[in-house]
Amino acid sequence: MSELTSSSPQNSAAHLANVAAPRSRTASLLRRISLRIASALFVLWGTITVTFLVLSVLPGDRATILLNITSGQVIERTPAELAPINAQYGFDKPIVEQYLHYFWRLLHADFGFSFELQRPVVHIIAEQLLPTFTLAIAALLLAWIIAIPWTLLTAGRHRRLAAFGSAVETIMAGLPQYWIGILLLIVFAIGLRWFPVVGGTSLLGTVLPAITLAIPLAGFIGHAIRGEFERSMQQPFVLSARARGMSLAGVRLRHVLRHALIPAITLSGWAIGNLLSGAVLVEAVFARPGLGNVLVNAVSNKDFALVSGIVILISFLYIVINLVVDLIYLIVDPRLRGLA
Repeated sequence: MSELTSSSPQNSAAHLANVAAPRSRTASLLRRISLRIASALFVLWGTITVTFLVLSVLPGDRATILLNITSGQVIERTPAELAPINAQYGFDKPIVEQYLHYFWRLLHADFGFSFELQRPVVHIIAEQLLPTFTLAIAALLLAWIIAIPWTLLTAGRHRRLAAFGSAVETIMAGLPQYWIGILLLIVFAIGLRWFPVVGGTSLLGTVLPAITLAIPLAGFIGHAIRGEFERSMQQPFVLSARARGMSLAGVRLRHVLRHALIPAITLSGWAIGNLLSGAVLVEAVFARPGLGNVLVNAVSNKDFALVSGIVILISFLYIVINLVVDLIYLIVDPRLRGLA
């Protein structure tokens, strides 16, 4: 009887600890999710602010540019001509007031009106987003197609071959996209005439831009796969599978590769956002329809609303994709939230 009495406080304490533990884990997870979301919102605010400031200090008077575009005459404008335009668009207001007004409109999903194209910015972006997004997805798939066979051929083998494979991936990852695009354009479009010089949304018009984006990304993905692949080759399950009679090629393809793909899948979340921003530059090189050409023209004409709309959209997609990947890993892997 005394034993039961003495053990009951211990049992009660253990029971309370078991009940409190899930609550503590949930609270910790919610705190970390809140911090990730707050961090993403802060980055987005910083992007909006920097974009506004950079575009505001670009050389050239916005009112003069607007009048020259609408009239078709590039001439000097008098203060009397510029005054109505400055008053209409708020160019004559203090920079802080312009920023607050601009930020308030963004909070209401109002990206403004393109004075170059005389259309709402949202409509322009909606029309041009699909070609850019298609190019980004095609480049991501092509990067995987390049990285996986290369890793299987060179990773986890003798030292020289593995070192050669790693060196090639490093070189690929460091190649500038702009340089790759120009080189491919000169060789395969102008020299061999296998592809159109002026890109389009057709399959042939997408090949060279997709390769341009895919080569550096394949280097990054290959590095991520290679590191985990070589670690997985040292795991006991490899020896166990070989002992059961499975060939080395079968072990590498069916077991080791499956484990090695996890870090690269995580990297793909970052890659999609990176490809969307890279596609803007590549589209300008290949004169391909999409956000790239629109952005280049908007910058040259100082179309503030259109430039900021495109930059903010790309930044928003990049942040959201990475935030989703972070949240998934926080939920799935307790080690990342310090709850293991």
